[in-house]
Amino acid sequence: MKQKIKKLICVLLACQLFVITAYARPAWPSDTGIQAEAGIVMDMDSGAVLFGQNIHVAYPPASITKLLTALVVLEHCALDETVTFSETAVNSVEPDSGNKLGSVAGDQLTVENCLYGMLLVSSNQAANALAEHTAGSISAFVDLMNEKLTELGCEESHFDNPSGLNGDTQYVSAYDMALISQAAFNNPDLLSISSTLSHKLAGTTNYPGGLTVTQEHRLLKPDDDYYYAPAKAGKTGYLIAAGNTLVTYAEQDGRRLVSVILKGSPRQYFLDSTELLSFGFRSFQNVDISETEERYVTGDETLELPGGSFKASELMIEPGSQITLPLEAALEDAELTVGELPENHPERAVALMTYTYNERVVGTAFLLTKEAPAAPAEAPEETVPAGNETPGAETEPAMPASSDAAARGSISAGTIALIVLAAVVLALLGGGAYWIIQNRKKEAEALKRRREQRRERLKAAGEEEEFERLLAEAKKKRK
Repeated sequence: MKQKIKKLICVLLACQLFVITAYARPAWPSDTGIQAEAGIVMDMDSGAVLFGQNIHVAYPPASITKLLTALVVLEHCALDETVTFSETAVNSVEPDSGNKLGSVAGDQLTVENCLYGMLLVSSNQAANALAEHTAGSISAFVDLMNEKLTELGCEESHFDNPSGLNGDTQYVSAYDMALISQAAFNNPDLLSISSTLSHKLAGTTNYPGGLTVTQEHRLLKPDDDYYYAPAKAGKTGYLIAAGNTLVTYAEQDGRRLVSVILKGSPRQYFLDSTELLSFGFRSFQNVDISETEERYVTGDETLELPGGSFKASELMIEPGSQITLPLEAALEDAELTVGELPENHPERAVALMTYTYNERVVGTAFLLTKEAPAAPAEAPEETVPAGNETPGAETEPAMPASSDAAARGSISAGTIALIVLAAVVLALLGGGAYWIIQNRKKEAEALKRRREQRRERLKAAGEEEEFERLLAEAKKKRK
């Protein structure tokens, strides 16, 4: 008997190794790198960090600060409001920081024109004027900037001016700057202005006929050597202490990414940004869990959630919720936990769903009720007709199970161990086979998808027949 048990244990261990292989997820892609000291690429829709280097180390931001400045301005002002440049706005800059709009005290431009001057050519005077217009003073505006940091969940950054010029407490981490950029480029007006290649401003004292400002972010300019077609918007920055800094927003095949480069070097920081964005697009996919997730939203079982008790059929996932996974991974490969709601949550939210992949958070979504729950009606008070009271009614106690039945069903401990081990082995073998089939199915689907993508590219180039010929030849060779 002991020998049989030992053999079964050996088989069990072998099967465990077999099943572990079957359960293996695709590794998180890492085939990229940058020369800058810090950098990050984040998915705009899921918030997943696809690659990061020193992302929680603080650096001077330089002029990428102006993305936060623009976001705060747009949340408090209308585009057509008139901004008057004060002496303080014009002169509260470092002597060698320039005056790209030729601004003087008394000049007037709309909020929109000031934003163009600030985001396209990095006018520090426009940043100061917008700050004064929005909050009454530059210092009061800086308070709004830091309040916005807290709202966005930025814990490693602080700002002390709206322009990004040198400051004793002006610093940002790559991760926090990605959160700022995510919020900034989700603002339609900011995205539109930041993506513009050129814009003519209204007349001012030094430019009565108006001044045309042009985009300085080289990845956005089609005639530039560093042009990167998916790049749509962004902001450059430079200080001696900060080095070259860069934020780039990009779109491709329905996906949206943002990259941040801190403490970069001339020219190379454009290449670093392009590499991070290319890596993000080529190595990952987004999954719309509001369309594909079935857990917690199907069936009639009652679920105990932070927001109360609900039937799964009464719940839905917030529309458009995305998670980001490696290209060859599937939704089932991500781990799901359901937890407490954050302070700022949408109406009808009952729980927060968090997805992780290899210990990385790859997306979150709110679990919502399908409609606002109605207030429960008060139940009428029950009355018992006179003469029908049954005081002292007791339920009959359950009878204990007979010990004779246990005696009759007893078998040897060794036999039980053999049966249990055999059942476990069979279950593991079956589970392993099932997962192998599922993995092969996913691989086949991925292969089919890649072929379709190649077919479409060749079709556009008029070479679909050549593709079909190569595919047929490959099939013959396999036979």
